[in-house]
Amino acid sequence: MANVILVGAQWGDEGKGKIIDVLTEQADIVVRTQGGNNAGHTVFVGPSKYVLHLIPSGILRSGKVCVIGNGVVLDPVGLVNEIDGLAKLGVHVTPQNLVISETAHVVFPWHRELDGQREVRKGNRKIGTTKRGIGPTYGDKAARVGLRVIDLVNAARFPARFRERLEENNEILRALGAQPIDHDSVLADYTRCADRLRPFVANTVVMLHEATRRGANILFEGAQGTFLDIDHGTYPYVTSSNTTSGGASTGSGVPPNRMDRVMGVMKAYTTRVGEGPLPSENAEISDLLHGMGREFGATTGRMRRCGWFDAVATRHAAMVNGIDELAVTNVDGLDSLKTILVCTAYRVDGQVLRHIPSDAEVLARCEPVFEEFPGWDTPTDGIRRWEDLPVPCRHYLLSIAQMTGARLSIVSVGPAREQTMFL
Repeated sequence: MANVILVGAQWGDEGKGKIIDVLTEQADIVVRTQGGNNAGHTVFVGPSKYVLHLIPSGILRSGKVCVIGNGVVLDPVGLVNEIDGLAKLGVHVTPQNLVISETAHVVFPWHRELDGQREVRKGNRKIGTTKRGIGPTYGDKAARVGLRVIDLVNAARFPARFRERLEENNEILRALGAQPIDHDSVLADYTRCADRLRPFVANTVVMLHEATRRGANILFEGAQGTFLDIDHGTYPYVTSSNTTSGGASTGSGVPPNRMDRVMGVMKAYTTRVGEGPLPSENAEISDLLHGMGREFGATTGRMRRCGWFDAVATRHAAMVNGIDELAVTNVDGLDSLKTILVCTAYRVDGQVLRHIPSDAEVLARCEPVFEEFPGWDTPTDGIRRWEDLPVPCRHYLLSIAQMTGARLSIVSVGPAREQTMFL
């Protein structure tokens, strides 16, 4: 398998959790490199459903080591709750199968409060964040005033640094008319979490370099998707980290010349959660998918916005990520359609564009140029071999891969491990 970076090729929620779980069978180590508990990976193993937020999806396979890298922003209370929740489902998280970077930044209650206040004040211009405090935590990191895991687990140093940061942020909250954060209860919660997490904390950069020297197979797990990238996404309707493949190196400390290939995950159609432009958005396919009980956010439960497959977007994603291979998920979501549309270009201001404009306001005015494909109008969720898929289905999948510019290597027709085909 070697070292593989897995990224979302759309706006997130592409089914990365399932693909990561499948690929982990061949991996030794799975590394989460960015984002926080604003992400949600849903994995089905037999009859059991697991929703993961901070812990890599590799935790569901025995004998694998999971790493929360330095590029992640970590909510200690959320992580401890996730560990306890998995234990109730029979998945035991220990320092042997989970390692946390000592230089990951920590999310605090004031970050969540500031996140919510900023959204309220934006009114109609809100971004649609999960209000988990991710943006303000990355903001503190960039401003060099954040606290890291290494500070959290230092019992002698943490209380004083915590009080200093709390007092500064309570002044900001008061100025915004918000309720200040209570010192004693939060300190108690975070001290309790620090005690629980201390055995998991290590220098993960050194650990991962030792693993690469041993020839270990490492899977780098992305959260969110390409068009939520802080640099390459539909700014400002983005997350606060680099969700593209370059973030795997900065978020883990493993350099680019140690990476072997990049796999992009995309749905057979398009979705996004939150505000921002979505050129191929379509009410018909939204109603169809929501009526099937699909496309609700794993983290927030919010109804996802849905549209036809956008080849303009995925072509751009292949370019900025260097995608070598594609995994296409949720193919079975299109099973009942007689005709399927694919967005192959945008039309705006009298021009036809075959690339995504950098200006979100221009993108919001873009109208999709569609190409029609015949549907297959038959269930695919029980099919286990590529050769057994209906001819129109295979034609559609190969066509959208060709439009994206990468090789199709995995097709998923449902959430279970066995509903996966390798080409």
